[in-house]
Amino acid sequence: MRIGVDTGGTFTDCVIFGPAGIRILKVFSTPEDAARGILTGVRQLLPAPATSATAGRRLPTLRRESLDLIHGTTVGTNSLLERRGARVALVTTAGFEDLIEIGRQNRPRLYDLNVERPPSLVPRSLRWGLAERTAAGGRILRRPSPQDLRRLRHAIAKSGADSIAVCLLFSFANPENERRVARALFPLGLPVSVSHEILREFREYERLSTVTINAYLAPRMGAYLESLERGVRKHAGRSRGRVYVMQSSGGISTAARASRE
Repeated sequence: MRIGVDTGGTFTDCVIFGPAGIRILKVFSTPEDAARGILTGVRQLLPAPATSATAGRRLPTLRRESLDLIHGTTVGTNSLLERRGARVALVTTAGFEDLIEIGRQNRPRLYDLNVERPPSLVPRSLRWGLAERTAAGGRILRRPSPQDLRRLRHAIAKSGADSIAVCLLFSFANPENERRVARALFPLGLPVSVSHEILREFREYERLSTVTINAYLAPRMGAYLESLERGVRKHAGRSRGRVYVMQSSGGISTAARASRE
């Protein structure tokens, strides 16, 4: 049995394909907790449990591992547009702390000296530069020292950050230093987004902005998808319900992976 769900600002549309054929349902969205509106639709679409009144009639039943929910959502996009993401600590190569704010030269009004730019997702007080360097060809020129990593971990722990983004120079060619930093920060118990895992591509700003957005949204999306997956499994009864998330590319990802990326 499969349920396709698309969540909008006003309505949540659900389509179920199962033993009884195709059914379509529209329910109100619940912006304060998007998972609740979806689970309302799932509950209404699933076959009702057998009762004394229905005993003797054949009803469609769920088999083990037979319920898949495939979900399209704008929760992440809306959180970004409305600036309702996490407090992100950003770790970069020393000297590149302000790249997230500088960006690229292409902008709507190139010669406007009075243009007002939106504030960066990461304020200057939450950016750390690390003494390390990887060459353009991937050779490690300088590894971050254990002392620097301890100081970094201590500073981030005191900062009140909810999530961490790591983007080091030329890590797409060799991610060794990024992996060292990530391992040093894992004991903090915060989501750690690492650029070579999120977007292993040439050009620093593109990787930096992408991994920063991922870190900005990871806590909210993770909590949302975990809540949705728990609810689907609960409503699936004895079957093990699975949640998949639509990607911008048109493919699908598991909820566990989507909550990290």
